This record gives sequence, structure tokens and C-alpha cells, in this order.
Amino acid sequence: MPKIIDATVPLSAEVPTFPGDPRFQMEFSHRIDRGEPYNVAKLTLGAHSGTHVDAPYHFLADGSTVERLPLDVLVGRALVVEVGAASRVDRTDLERMALDGEQRVLLKTRMSGQLRRPEFQEDFVYLTAEAAAYLVERGVRLVGIDYLSVEQFGSKDFGAHHALLRAGVVIVEGLDLSEAAAGHYQMACLPLRIVGADGSPARVVLWKDA
Repeated sequence: MPKIIDATVPLSAEVPTFPGDPRFQMEFSHRIDRGEPYNVAKLTLGAHSGTHVDAPYHFLADGSTVERLPLDVLVGRALVVEVGAASRVDRTDLERMALDGEQRVLLKTRMSGQLRRPEFQEDFVYLTAEAAAYLVERGVRLVGIDYLSVEQFGSKDFGAHHALLRAGVVIVEGLDLSEAAAGHYQMACLPLRIVGADGSPARVVLWKDA
């Protein structure tokens, strides 16, 4: 069995959230240490907590919701690419990469592992609208990045989201690619099947073909 890389950020109250989004909270309604026969936890969180998937409905009023995302996009061969850009991923960065035939592209930047720090970082590496459009042109169906948004912090037009989601591209945000070297993997990205949601936390794992 090949090594499985967990590209999911562990969810806890320490995980930063995008400003304005609900923070993760867990409290127990039943506890064995209170003399009850079992433990039951209540979870409070936003749909975009930690490692998560954006469905088209996140930005498109008539877009597909998360339970309608196709499994054949969420599971399959993925390419991890290392991007050395300090601030953003632009079209020219992607044009230098061999993306022919790639359907799932995961962008590993300097932000991988940074979601384990509790403070939100406004200067995270983002994807420009032009780069997003280029990925659509190349036929990419899923794009992942290693901080909480593909969009520049403070964006007013959300060009990267619109370029991807209007084309039906699934966005995976909040990945931790620290342990994943550049190259091809098999990927399983499984958001919760929440009816009507604009997104969902997801467990994302990678492994090399045997």
C-alpha cells in the first residue's frame, strides 16, 4: 500500500478563518466524564472552514450546490505543482508548466502548513483572474490552493472565483501540501454531502500509484 498523504488541515478552534466567517467550535452535549453513557459533540463551523470545497453556488446564484458536485472530478489523478511566487500565481507562472491533459491541479506555495498558525495572514498567495482563465482554457476541472482562498485578500470583483466557478471548475482551498512533493498523485477529495450548501469542509488525501 503506498503512503497516504493527508492534505487536510486538522479542524480545531485554533484554525484561522477568513475574516467574517464563523469560527470552528466544538462542545459536548453528552460526556462520559459527567456520568453519561456516551460522548456526543456539537459542531459549529462555516462551510469554508479549514480544508474545504467551493461549489459554484458560492458565487453564482444559479450555480450547483455542493451535493451536486461530480465525484469523477473530486477523485482521480492530480498534479501538484510548486509555485515559487511570493505574492501571487499569474498566467505566466502557469504557462511555464506542463499542464497538457491535466484535469486536477494543486498549487503548492509558501503557504502550505501556514493554516496551523492561528492568526489569519492577509498576504497569502493568491491566483489572479488571468491565471484562473488560463486553467479553464487548459481544460482543468479542479484547482486547489494551500490557503483559505484563491482570491486576493480585499478583492472587490472576485475575478478568480468567477472565472473558475462559471466554467464549472471545483475549487479546493485550505490544503496542506507540506508533505507532497511536486508530481502526480491519485487524489480523493470528499466534501460533506450537504444539500443546498455553497461549500463544505472536505477530507483530502493523496497517494502515489503503486
